[in-house]
Amino acid sequence: MINRTIAPKYYDATSFELNLKPYELAYLDNNTPVYSINAGAEEVTSIEFVFYAGNWFEKEHLVAATTNFLLKNGTSTKSAFEINELFEFYGAYLSRSCYNETASISLHCLSKHVQILLPIVAELIQDSIFPDKELEIYQKNNLQKLNVNLLKCDFVANRKIDEMLYGFEHPYGTYTRKEDLESLGKVQLETFYQTYYINGNCKIFAAGKLPSDFLSILNNHFGKMTLKNEVNPLDKTAHPIIRDIEKKAEILNDPNNVQGAIRIARPFPNRHHPDFQKVNVLNTIYGGYFGSRLMSNIREEKGYTYGIGSYLQNHVQESAWMISTEAKREACPMVLEEIWKEAKLLQENLVDEEELSLVKNYMIGSILSSLDGPFSIISRWKGYILNGMDEETFQRNISIVKSITSEELLELANKYLKEEDFYQLTVI
Repeated sequence: MINRTIAPKYYDATSFELNLKPYELAYLDNNTPVYSINAGAEEVTSIEFVFYAGNWFEKEHLVAATTNFLLKNGTSTKSAFEINELFEFYGAYLSRSCYNETASISLHCLSKHVQILLPIVAELIQDSIFPDKELEIYQKNNLQKLNVNLLKCDFVANRKIDEMLYGFEHPYGTYTRKEDLESLGKVQLETFYQTYYINGNCKIFAAGKLPSDFLSILNNHFGKMTLKNEVNPLDKTAHPIIRDIEKKAEILNDPNNVQGAIRIARPFPNRHHPDFQKVNVLNTIYGGYFGSRLMSNIREEKGYTYGIGSYLQNHVQESAWMISTEAKREACPMVLEEIWKEAKLLQENLVDEEELSLVKNYMIGSILSSLDGPFSIISRWKGYILNGMDEETFQRNISIVKSITSEELLELANKYLKEEDFYQLTVI
């Protein structure tokens, strides 16, 4: 029996040598790459089909997200109900997601059902028909959600801060509007589907206990498709960034609201910049985990909010450093004051060794826990591959976390944490 009066042994996470389990790479007959991790103790499999079909590629607002959502809502031989019934019958889960650059279809199922379910996924990718009734339901539901969400200060703040940073016409700054939802048409969806799914750029990521004939099954159903494998389709389309001229804004969204949402953000280089991972350490100290300075001061000490955080956005082309919180309406000015007070402290004082060691252990420990199991590992690889990075990046980032000094953090704070470089937004 465990003696719970004795504390467990303490390990310094920074002393661990972390390695990212390599993936296997194969190609289907049509040159579609398949990245896989064949591991795990359970008889389960995850297969994700990633298409370059995010809103980066749409000509009309919302077409990318709507096309992706309606992929499983009807083919020429199956209704949306029949498709859902099929996956439920086999205890499988089929999801789809649309992001700025990419869109995906993910299948999670028992390994023994891969051969039965993959043909249905192939049918969705090649034979979706976007029934009028399903589109009508989608529009109606999303209009209702939009009307409700527009009353929430955090929802409005999230939309507006992205628009301030990138401009509404940029894929990273756009958002859902009523008129865009109402103007969606079947022809737009079919055209997008034809271009970016049937003839689109696809990468396949698989993990878990894969069947012995997994590649053969994939090739039978997807290897004859007219898919492409371009290195970086994003480069074909340029989207100019038009940032707001005014850097500070206050929006009164609901005069009766008792809560305010604060968003503060500045443009920041993407993950290829040499300062990105170093600033990731600085951000963790500032507002990147539960014990951060923003949390300790504004939540624990002052009690202005239930939570406050900061993070580096993870877009492929452009990025931003964002601070985000909600607070009592009257407390918003004091929260802003404390946010900048903590930034000033990082610019003027060295982070002491105890705090730096704690944050390094937290970050390495987080990476360690994120490598637990084949699904987590392929997810990390997917992020690297879609961002054009490799295992060397993983080792370099680990090394930066372990070796960064207080002097470097002070220099970075003075370079990137200046108040005048940030957009500041309060929505009541």
